[in-house]
Amino acid sequence: MINLKEELAVCLLRKGLSMRKIARILRDKGLNVPKASGLSDSINKKRVRFETVQEILDCIGYELVIQEKKDK
Repeated sequence: MINLKEELAVCLLRKGLSMRKIARILRDKGLNVPKASGLSDSINKKRVRFETVQEILDCIGYELVIQEKKDK
């Protein structure tokens, strides 16, 4: 199982962004996301909306892919 917090952090770092910057960008686009601290808390507590994760990923040029597990 992936750790959403770590995966988002890696993606943001690759783009040179912080949680604060991405929260500001999304709010400026008119999206309903909490401020950076609230967004971080939501992710840390694993209580973040799926739509919010999709919006973050879309904004930084990533997408979420769901696929069937491969046999071990």
